Amino acid sequence: MTATTAKPRMRAGGRAARRSLRSTRDVTMLPGLTNRLPFCEVMEGAQVAQIDAASMDILENVGVVFRDPVALADWRRAGAKVVGERVYLDRGLVRGLIASIPSEITYHARNPANSVALGGRQAVFVPMTGAPYLRDLDDRRRNPTLADLAMFHKLSHMSPALHSTAHHIVEPYDHPISQRHLRITYSSMKHSDKMFMGMTTSPRNAEDVMEMCALLFGAEFLEHHAVTTGNCNGNSPLVWDETMLGAMRAFCRRNQPVLCSPFVLGGANTPASVPATVAQLNAEALSALAYTQVIRKGCPAIYGHYLSTVSMKSGAPMAGTPEISLMNFMIGQMARFYGVPWRTSSALGGAKTFDAQAGYESATTLSAVLHSGANYIWHSAGWNEAGMHCSVAKFVVDAEQCAMAYRMAEGPKWSDFDAALAAVADVGPGGHYLGHPHTQENFQTAYFMPELFDNNSIEQWVADGSKEITARALEHARKLLAEYQEPRLDPARNEALLDYIARREREIPAADALNQEY
Repeated sequence: MTATTAKPRMRAGGRAARRSLRSTRDVTMLPGLTNRLPFCEVMEGAQVAQIDAASMDILENVGVVFRDPVALADWRRAGAKVVGERVYLDRGLVRGLIASIPSEITYHARNPANSVALGGRQAVFVPMTGAPYLRDLDDRRRNPTLADLAMFHKLSHMSPALHSTAHHIVEPYDHPISQRHLRITYSSMKHSDKMFMGMTTSPRNAEDVMEMCALLFGAEFLEHHAVTTGNCNGNSPLVWDETMLGAMRAFCRRNQPVLCSPFVLGGANTPASVPATVAQLNAEALSALAYTQVIRKGCPAIYGHYLSTVSMKSGAPMAGTPEISLMNFMIGQMARFYGVPWRTSSALGGAKTFDAQAGYESATTLSAVLHSGANYIWHSAGWNEAGMHCSVAKFVVDAEQCAMAYRMAEGPKWSDFDAALAAVADVGPGGHYLGHPHTQENFQTAYFMPELFDNNSIEQWVADGSKEITARALEHARKLLAEYQEPRLDPARNEALLDYIARREREIPAADALNQEY
């Protein structure tokens, strides 16, 4: 080839390539997190044993109320002592049952590239759910719609560090309560190809979700693969109700994981003591975990909880308090003691707007959760006002915080250590590294560069419009939504899902009630 016909050679990873990389947004989901940070274990071995013994004493001598005739009959067949609605669980029975829970779960997304592992040091970030209000793209607090829910599912899809679209991030008030679970589930499936959560608002709703998962993945596939997660909240202290238990059975029968989650308000529905609260919470979680194995031995289950402390001044739930972090550390130790995956909540807060309080509370909780060793890190984006609203601005900033936490939890990267060290000799005393080839090749990945935090001079900040974090975040959210591209869903499966929704909406009365019967 002559010089006149030869194409100019461009060095791979050169300036043009780096410029292109900076101008192209990469929304590829990060793999499930492998948390390499040391776990904070605030209890000695004897104290772990003490909590375990106290929890077993509660199960054996105080008992747990199961307000559900099916569950009571199941427990009798399993050999438990049942008096009325109260079930007394022998510690040997409990230990034998929870021993069959898998220590790890692989979640299969409809895009196989977005499948994730859970358990051990494997963790995932999941956005918040259940908000009856939102703060929208104009930062107005209002009732959400199905379109708002779709917006949050799209933002979840566009956030690399979020591994799930959850389910009802916000409640869509423009659709009947009795039928809402169908549209919520479809939105999770349609607008992203990441994993999602399934509704457990009634046993029949849970069965609808399982049928929709069967249409999306195949009924036989569900028998051997986790594709969704149900959440079953307990009524602390020491009560499980018919709605949650019926939904739990619907998921477990299809071999789909459930979060067994006591709903703890420390000092209100637990003793005003950190260790005693953990002992009660642990007993509650173990009773539900054990019941999953009565339903179907070997089905996956996750040690869960929602955890808050209560202000003795107002009775309001609090977030970001020292005791919440301590309890997360302790619960992490207990979950590892039993060898089961566990769920906690992150980025919680009680602030009414996306202000400094919201940031401090969320950052405190997130940091503690990382060091607690949690696997299913729920409510990781958007939570504000004690869960009463999901903030668009906070959602995208929280998602970036998750990405920063992800990077920290990966630990130091040593792959280029020798090359970087060689640069020291090249530059020598009094020089700088800005133009060095190693810096040029690695600056994109060497240090995390937040997109939403302003680190410029105040002069530059003023020149850019003096925008605070909320304004910058809302602009960012609009850009993400403008760039969003819906992942392809097989047309035949999409049609089957829509047909199922249409049929069930004809069958279920559009009444302002949960779907308990239809």
